[in-house]
Amino acid sequence: MEISTPISDFKIRKASFADVSLILSFIKELAEYEKLSHEVVATEEALKETLFGKHPSAEVVHGYYRNVPVAFAVFFHNYSTFLGKPGLYLEDLFVKPEMRGKGFGKVMLSYLAHLARERGCGRFEWWVLDWNEPAIKFYNSIGAKPMDEWTVQRVDGESLDRLASQFNAGR
Repeated sequence: MEISTPISDFKIRKASFADVSLILSFIKELAEYEKLSHEVVATEEALKETLFGKHPSAEVVHGYYRNVPVAFAVFFHNYSTFLGKPGLYLEDLFVKPEMRGKGFGKVMLSYLAHLARERGCGRFEWWVLDWNEPAIKFYNSIGAKPMDEWTVQRVDGESLDRLASQFNAGR
C-alpha cells in the first residue's frame, strides 16, 4: 500500500515480507549512526517471523523519494492505563543522512501521528539518545516534550534469564 504525502515525489509504503532485506539494511545503517552496530543481532529470518509471521510484533513503513528508499520507521502499539487507550510507540525512525533536511522525517512522523489518531491512540511517543542534539532540536520543533521525570529500565540477557527463572522456582 502506497500513501501520498505533502512532498512531491515522496511516498510512504507499508513494508511487506519482500522488504525484509531492506528493513535489515536500514536497521544496520541506524545502528552505525547511533554507534551501536555491535548490538545488532537481528537476522532476516528473525525479522520475517517477528514482523510478518503469525503474531507480528511491530509494523514498518518506508519513505521513498523518487522511488528510492530513503527512510524507515518501526512502530507498535503500547497501552496507557491512565488514559485507558492504546498508544503508538516509535521504535526507530531513520532518514538517510544525505536525505535529511528535506522534510522527510517530519512527514514520516506526521503520518504516524495521523495513524495513531486513526487507530484511537491517546499518545505517540519514542526515545531519543541524549547526545543526538539535531534530533532533539527537531523533535522540540514539532512539539514533542521530553519526559525528564522518567528513566528507562531494562532487563535483558542473563538478567532476563535470571528474573524469568525466579517465576519457575516459586511454582
